[in-house]
Parts: sequence; C-alpha cells; structure tokens
Amino acid sequence: MAFDGIAVADLVHELRKEILNGRIARIVQPEADELLMTIKTPEGQKRLLICSNASLPLVYLTDMNKTAPMTAPNFCMLLRKHIGNGRIIDIRQPRLERIIRFTIEHLDEMGDLCRKILIVEIMGKHSNIIFCTEDGKIIDSIKHVSAQMSSVREVLPGRDYFIPDTMHKADPLTVSKEEFAALLTEKPAPAAKALYTSFTGISPVTAEEICHLAGLDSSVPAKEYSEDILFHLYTQFEIYLSAIKEGRFSPAIYYDGREPKEFSALPLTHFSGYARQEFPSISEVLKTYYSTRSQLTRIRQKSADLRHIVQTALERNRKKYELQLRQLKDTEGRNKYKVYGELINTYGYNVAEGAKQMEALNYYTNETVTIPLDPTKSPQENAQRYFAKYNKQKRTFEALSGLCKETKDDIAYLESIQTSLDIAVTEDDLSGIKEELAESGYIKRKAVRKKVKVKNTTLHYISSDGYHMYVGKNNLQNEELTFGFASANDWWFHAKQAPGSHVIVKTNGDDLPDRTFEEAGRLAAYYSSMRGSEKVEIDYVEKKHVKKPKGGKPGFVVYYTNYSLVIDSDIRGIKEADPLSARL
Repeated sequence: MAFDGIAVADLVHELRKEILNGRIARIVQPEADELLMTIKTPEGQKRLLICSNASLPLVYLTDMNKTAPMTAPNFCMLLRKHIGNGRIIDIRQPRLERIIRFTIEHLDEMGDLCRKILIVEIMGKHSNIIFCTEDGKIIDSIKHVSAQMSSVREVLPGRDYFIPDTMHKADPLTVSKEEFAALLTEKPAPAAKALYTSFTGISPVTAEEICHLAGLDSSVPAKEYSEDILFHLYTQFEIYLSAIKEGRFSPAIYYDGREPKEFSALPLTHFSGYARQEFPSISEVLKTYYSTRSQLTRIRQKSADLRHIVQTALERNRKKYELQLRQLKDTEGRNKYKVYGELINTYGYNVAEGAKQMEALNYYTNETVTIPLDPTKSPQENAQRYFAKYNKQKRTFEALSGLCKETKDDIAYLESIQTSLDIAVTEDDLSGIKEELAESGYIKRKAVRKKVKVKNTTLHYISSDGYHMYVGKNNLQNEELTFGFASANDWWFHAKQAPGSHVIVKTNGDDLPDRTFEEAGRLAAYYSSMRGSEKVEIDYVEKKHVKKPKGGKPGFVVYYTNYSLVIDSDIRGIKEADPLSARL
C-alpha cells in the first residue's frame, strides 16, 4: 500500500480545491476512532471522512452518510463546541509528512474570532486525530497516548504538540544534491531502502519507482554507486517529486486481473505488468481500492473453511492414488504366471517328482525359461497354482484400473474447485461452490425447509470485435454454460489439461475474427490454474463437438477433435460487459 506522503500531498491538493473556505455544518463520530464532517461550500455540501483506525487509517471525501450514535462521544462534543460552524481557512501538509493540518476559524464564547488546528496523523498504528490551539497546545485527541504507552511523545490535553522525528528523515522537497548523496552513502542498505529510510513521505514502492526511472538496480547499496550516478538518481528524484510542487497528480489503481495490487498518486512505470486504472481524484482511488480489498479479504476469510475441506479431500485422494498406482504396478507381471501355467501343462509330463524347477521353451518368445515349482505338489497342481495367481492379479488389475481412473477424476475435480475458489469474488460465487460441494457429497447440506436459490451469474466480456464472451466461475456454471446456454456453432475454450473455466463465445452465425479467438484464449488462460503464465496452451472447438461423459462430474467434458493456440494470461484491455446487461 502506497499511502505515503505523496498520496497525502494529493489528498491535501484535492481538499484545498474542494473544501477550503467551507463551513463545518455537522460533526459526528460514528466509531470510536472515526469522524465524519459535513462541510458547506459554494459548490454544495461535501462530506469528509477521517479514520484513525490503527489497521486502516483513511482520509477522503465521500458521498456516503453515516448514522451518528445516540450519545455523542466527548471528543465529538468538544469539536462541536469549538469549531461547529467554523470555517476551514487553511489545509496544509508539513514537509511531506503523512499529516494534514486543518486551520479552522470560529467565534469563541465571547464572540471573538479565533483559530484552532485539527491535525490528522496517518501513521499506521500511531494514527490519531489531535485538536490544538493556534499556538500548538493540545486541547484533546481522539486517542490519548500517555508516557507509559510511548516514550517518544505524549498526546494528552495540555501538552505541546510536535511531530516526532524518530528516524531523523530529511525533507525530500528541499534536499540539495550534496545532502542527497551524503544521506544515501552513509547507509549500507540497498539504494531503494536508503531512499525511503532517508526521506520523509517516501514509501518503498516510490523508492523502487525512482530507482527504476534512473535505470539503477535498487538492490545495490547506494554507496557502491559513483558520484555521477548518484547525481543522476537525484535528478530523477527531483523530476519525479516536482509533480507534487506543481500539483500534477495522476491517481490510479494497479490491478492484477480483478485484484487491486497497489495505488498511487503518481505514475508507477515499474508496475508495467499490472493494468492501470486512472481516477478523477485520490478520494475515489482510496474508496475503490479499500472497498475492493476489503471485499476480497472478506471473501478469502469466508472461503477458508471450503478451502480446507477441498485441500483435505485432495490430500486424501492423492495419497490413495499413489497407493493404487503402487498396487497396480505389482500386477504388471501377471501374464508371466499364465505362461508358466501353460508351459507346465505342456511340458510337465517329464518333470521328476519333487523337482524344485523346470526348464521349458516359451513358444511365445522362443526363449528358454526356468519355472520355479513347489516340490510338494504335482505338475498339474503347480500349473493350477500359477493360473490362480494370474487370475487373482488380473482381477486386481481390472479393479484397480477402474479405481485409479475414479481417483484421478476426483483429484481433477477437486483441483477445478480450487481454481473456482481462486476466481470467486462475491458471496454468491462461494454459495455456488458450496452448493456444488454439497451435490458432490463433500459437505453435508444443512437441513432447511426451503432450498436457497443460488444466483448463477457468469462473467461476461465483450471482445474488441463486439462478440459476447462468457466465463463460468464454477463447475455447475461451466456445465450450464456449455450444455444449457451455448448453441451448437458457438466456440468453446478451455486451458489444456489444467483446471479452469469454460469460455463460450457467441458467434451469432459469424466467422470469428482472429483477435476474438485470441481474447477468448486469454480469458480461458486467466481463469485457470495457469493464471500468470506467459504461455498457456488453449484447446478450442465448436460447442457441438463437446460432449459430457456418462456419469461424469459437473463441468467434465470430452472432445475428440480440437484446435489449439498458445497464448498469455493477460486480460488487460478486454472489456467487461455492463453489469446490467443480460448474463447467464
């Protein structure tokens, strides 16, 4: 997460544009560590959310309102008393710190004009909202920090406010090239680490970007670089940060498929492997990024039990398959016993009584073989013993061959469910997988009077040539998509010999352009266990050639003729259809 000083600078730039000189109309404290302020501006009403949660500190403009508690907390009451109807006359960021200072002008109890400072510190577990007088005396804070809690700074009423400088970092916006080189070379750390530990507001992601722009290996210690190279790095550092001084921000989120990996207020060119989506403001970025991340985290937590069930079943079946294969290997020499029995019956008439072995010409291979005998038995009894051994191993082979196929199919099926869990992004997706596991007998269905209907919504994309492409998110969807939705002349795509989604391209009776075949192939590669691979082999065939085997598990198909293509799993640029458009 790049919620660094640069993101805060963009946020301050946005707030100055949107709410500077606005009046605070309403203050509520919906959570113990959260404020929601309604601000009236000439352009209309704005809402500012300030959250000092240790795990997720945030500041952004939002359209969403929150219900105030029945009894306002003391900190909220204090703010209402002092700055209710106050005017925001200044919004600043000290140096490039993760701090926002709101200067608010208001009338005191005597009717005199005075000023207060509301300071928001976005510093991970040390995040806080601190209310001060104009000269820096703390009136109160949303979190009190005593000397027992912190040896660096007390945050209590009556104490002087100051910014703790525990790392003794320099200001990146004012540093000279000589100071820059000196700061980096005095540290034995790699260049990127030296950057973000030497300068305020620089995150590891930003440090990597600056090294990338300079064409330097970020893992090499800065002190190993020459003075000229360090000055070149400083030039790139200055150029990159000049956008902050000039207010040239380009807030964006970087996606790995549907998952947001990072956000930034300035371009990150070293993230070329991710899809970049730009937003009109850093507030929109923060809302989108954290809501999506929160959703994905929640889905992963909710899917943990299902993943455990599937993984346990997989491990059990894999062990069973290994044992079955070993037992099957033991039957490989079964035909030898049949031949031994036949040879004893053919040549056993001249075997001496009590012989422990006999030699005979194997008329199948024209080679002489030595056959062990039980001296206590007659040749005929020895022959019957070998026939019995052959028949037993033959029966074992036939039974194990069927069992091995069943176990292998179970493994493939469970692996496909694992892939479905990786694809899942909503609770409806998980419900569909849970229903599938219940139908397959891997979990017990809860006894309910009325069966809950699971939303069966496939993924829906539009190719560059305007053709509709549908992607199943689990085996039940795959089956319905292929055998219930697709027409005979539609095209079917799937990753070769790998668990993954069925992809259907509706042809409308047309011959598909090559570009659509490639895009459908990318979707099949991405929504499979081969996601992330640069080369994935994809089978594709007209749907009429795809058949469901008798007794096959959901989503399992066979086809005896197909085309193949090798493609990457990058789906950037493939347009997802409007969610409101018709889907399966």
